Amino acid sequence: MKTKFFTAAVFAIALVAGTTSSFAQSKMMKDEKTVMVGGAEMYPSKNIVENAVNSKDHTTLVAAVKAAGLVETLQSEGPFTVFAPTNAAFEKLPKGTVESLLEPENKKTLQTILTYHVVSGKHNAADIMKDIKKGNGKATYKTVSGGTLTVMMKGKKVMLMDENGGMATVTIADVNQSNGVIHVIDSVVLPK
Repeated sequence: MKTKFFTAAVFAIALVAGTTSSFAQSKMMKDEKTVMVGGAEMYPSKNIVENAVNSKDHTTLVAAVKAAGLVETLQSEGPFTVFAPTNAAFEKLPKGTVESLLEPENKKTLQTILTYHVVSGKHNAADIMKDIKKGNGKATYKTVSGGTLTVMMKGKKVMLMDENGGMATVTIADVNQSNGVIHVIDSVVLPK
């Protein structure tokens, strides 16, 4: 799986390099408004997976996406809004949970949890704030897994509440991607 993804990434880079000079490509990437996540620049011209694999804060999420077989989905056109838990967010789960979820027999459960962090469409911070205002302090989004996430403000922070009452804080908003947007969160949200 890792080899296939790496080979595809190298092929894509070679294809782009063949049609655009490396200087022009480098300048094009520098002209984009990037956001730093996990020590890496996130480029709006790259898709969700292409950016996420470079964030040292999202290695657990990337491993989970690969184990769940969701790489192709998150590389597709979308658009998607992804609430992306950090490694530290996964570490808050009970000991052994992540390891258990990564086992092949738990693939369906892992898919459900991961797609619970994804909403169809591109909802940037301004859109979410409008929805919160329109909803008198709360906005509810249907996730790709079929569940719901409630978004609200707590002081100046945007908070997510899952179906069990669990809370997560958006720590980095508006990490634009070619196929949507990522909002980094500090806790894993869980469906019922």
